[in-house]
Amino acid sequence: MRNVRIRLIASAIVFAIALPVFAQSGGAQPAKEPAKPAPAPTKEPAKEPAKPAVEPAKPAAPAAAPAKEVAKEPAKEPAKPAAPAGAATAVAIGKPAPDFKLKDVNGKEQTLASYKGKVVVLEWSNSACPVCQRHAKGGTVAKVMGNFKDKPVVWVNIDSTADAKVEDGKKFATDNKLATYLMDPTGATGKAYGAKTTPHCFVIDKDGKLAYMGAMDDDKDGTKGDKAKNYVQEAVEAVLKGSTVATATTDPYGCTVKYKG
Repeated sequence: MRNVRIRLIASAIVFAIALPVFAQSGGAQPAKEPAKPAPAPTKEPAKEPAKPAVEPAKPAAPAAAPAKEVAKEPAKEPAKPAAPAGAATAVAIGKPAPDFKLKDVNGKEQTLASYKGKVVVLEWSNSACPVCQRHAKGGTVAKVMGNFKDKPVVWVNIDSTADAKVEDGKKFATDNKLATYLMDPTGATGKAYGAKTTPHCFVIDKDGKLAYMGAMDDDKDGTKGDKAKNYVQEAVEAVLKGSTVATATTDPYGCTVKYKG
């Protein structure tokens, strides 16, 4: 019995010594492992969402580029058609007047060269134009030519109207005592001079050079009567004196020349 008691006491002592050691080594380790993964997940999610905020801002740049291309193209094309509009006048003051070969209302062919050595007045006419009718019935040509009796001056009417009829031109010339009335059915002579209206007048000196081009006078509305300033008369007077024409160009008025085509 005594031996049994001694063994029990010895076993109790060994158990009492081993228990604290077991508690220190076995219970502390599980607490360390779960603590490590906790900080890692918080870092990664915070970085990833921040990147998309930068990317969406980039598409804004391409949107501005197309706007520049569209603005440039339409602006260039419409501006081009403006150029051909300026090439209307075919003659210039001091330069040789274009010669012509036209038939009058009686079928006789005439040229500008045939009047060499004379001062020539060319008036673009149309028997149906009310402005031409006003000047013809009012005797404008007769009044001007009355100042140059026995002077080397001739007055020639030219009709470049596409649908003009010879018989109408002949009647108009006869009724209003117009000396020479030429027909220009193709409009080639009118275009060569740049004739725009009826009437549109041109004064050519003895050397065949253009001295004046423009309106008959400054009475566009036909209200000035004898007080109107006749540009053609002044130009002829200056040319006969060998002087420079004071007013060499003016804006013609009247009906638009109705050219063929």
